[in-house]
Amino acid sequence: MDISFESGNEKFNYRVCAIILNDGKILAMHDERSPYFYLPGGRVKLGETAEDAVTREIEEELNITAKIVRPLWFNQGFFKEDVDGLHYHEVCIYFLMDISHTDLLDKGDRFFIREGSHQHTFEWLKYEQLQHEYFYPLFLKKDIFDLPQTFTIRTEYE
Repeated sequence: MDISFESGNEKFNYRVCAIILNDGKILAMHDERSPYFYLPGGRVKLGETAEDAVTREIEEELNITAKIVRPLWFNQGFFKEDVDGLHYHEVCIYFLMDISHTDLLDKGDRFFIREGSHQHTFEWLKYEQLQHEYFYPLFLKKDIFDLPQTFTIRTEYE
C-alpha cells in the first residue's frame, strides 16, 4: 500500500526521487498524464524503506538497478498540482544515483519505456535548460548547480 491519502481537495504523499546525472545533464521524464517534466521515482509503500523504494521505482521505470550514492534532500513540499488540482503536502527524499554500471546511457538523449499501461518519455536535460522547461520541483532549477554534501532538510512552497 502506497503511503498516500486524500482528504477533500488535499492529498498527502510520501515519495522518493532519483537524481541521475551525466555530463551536465539530469534525467527527467513525463508521460501522457503529465504535461511537465519530473524526476524518476514514486511513492513509498507502507513498511518499505526510502532506499528500497527508490531502487524499486528505478527498476520499474527504467529497467535498471541503480546504486544509491547518497541522499541529498528531505523536501517538504506544499503545492497545487497542475493536473488534478489538488493541494498537496508531499514529503520526498531525493537520492543521488549512480548508473555507471548500467546501459542507460546507450538509450540516447530521449527514449521511451513502457511501465504497465503507461509510456514514459525520458530526456536528458542540460542543467541550464531547466530554467526554460515546464519542470518540477521548481527548487531544482537552481539547486542542481550546487548539490549539498550533507543530507539537507528543506521546505518548498510552490
